[in-house]
Amino acid sequence: MALAYLAALLVSLGCMALLDARFRLVLWADARRGALVLAVGVAFFLLWDVAAIVSGFYHRGESEAMTGIMLAPELPLEELVFVTFLCYLTLVLHGLVLLLLRSRRTTTAEVG
Repeated sequence: MALAYLAALLVSLGCMALLDARFRLVLWADARRGALVLAVGVAFFLLWDVAAIVSGFYHRGESEAMTGIMLAPELPLEELVFVTFLCYLTLVLHGLVLLLLRSRRTTTAEVG
């Protein structure tokens, strides 16, 4: 039970990677650029978390579903994985929207 949340996050991250691979949206479109943008996003949100922890606005929750592995005081491993998932999800959704818009333009150009 202690790995349930982390496992759910990792499975979700894996599914996002499969979607990315299938449609070549982020990392499979341009691995270097995608990894850089993902790293910047993760760093930004981790710094945000650290600022909230230092300011006393954030405290880790207690749950049997969490591993208990701490990266820093009040910063559990699951937070890093969640932030990575959130940033990757955003990039994949952005890529999907661009893909749909390009597809729509192509279809419109073929018809018109």
